[in-house]
Amino acid sequence: MENLVVIDLGSNSVRMTISEIDGDGNHKTIEQVKRYVRLSENMGEERLLQPAAIERTLAALGEFKAIYSKLKNPDIQAVATAAVRQASNQKQFLKLVKDQFDLSFTVISGAQEARYDYLGVVNTLPIVNGLLVDTGGGSSELILVQNRQMKHVVSIPLGSVTLSQAYLESDVVKADSLFAAMTFVNNVLNDVWWLREATNLPVIGLGGANRTLAKINRRRKNFLNFEDVHGYKLTADDVYATLTQLLGLDLAGRKKVPGLSKDRADIIVGGLIPVTLLMRLLDSRQITFSNAGLRDGILFNRINEIKNDAKD
Repeated sequence: MENLVVIDLGSNSVRMTISEIDGDGNHKTIEQVKRYVRLSENMGEERLLQPAAIERTLAALGEFKAIYSKLKNPDIQAVATAAVRQASNQKQFLKLVKDQFDLSFTVISGAQEARYDYLGVVNTLPIVNGLLVDTGGGSSELILVQNRQMKHVVSIPLGSVTLSQAYLESDVVKADSLFAAMTFVNNVLNDVWWLREATNLPVIGLGGANRTLAKINRRRKNFLNFEDVHGYKLTADDVYATLTQLLGLDLAGRKKVPGLSKDRADIIVGGLIPVTLLMRLLDSRQITFSNAGLRDGILFNRINEIKNDAKD
């Protein structure tokens, strides 16, 4: 039995999933932990990870180590995405983590992040054709799936934290700020040459902002387990109505919206702009949500390795 520990350090949160995998590749999730660390906060044009954000991240990693250190011979796969990928002080930060926790992070490319997202989705949802949209804190990954195969991938600089800090007020979002943010997102999307191939295809939403969109709607419709969004579907009209609702509220009002975490209330508008504009651009009438993403992709990649080793 193998204990696979996957740590995903993103721009807004750090997450850990621990799974037991047997020799046949059967697996069971035994622990999931998430901490909001806002690592990309105030990085600025210098792309510097800030001391307060680093301290929050180190505190979370300390909590994680207290959990996985109790396991027998854990296989730890720790990956860092947009914030660390872009950071000018990346090496110093990674050395700090290594020295303090004896933990080595692999900084993965946007394309590798997208591949793991794809593996997580196609192994858990019956998706044949669609556009996967993973909106994180510092970037978004787009993956075009045709006949269950990954055809095109791209990582673009559209994240809930970075968009919000660059364009939007944290309290009442002004019309001119919203227009500036939407114009920037539109320009980035228009530069993705293959995106029109996804016209009329369903969108599959991943990442904290998109899953929050599902949670808000599930709470509104009184689903008992509103956080279980895997496979949940919404129409484009539901998406547009939810963003409209959030834009009509100040920060205090957004913090009271059922299904929306208080920790995400200041960045949720920025986080929902990419998927909203994508659905409008592609005339996509439906979005399906996936709880499975990067960490699950790493899990399924490891399972495939175990199965292939068993064949040899």
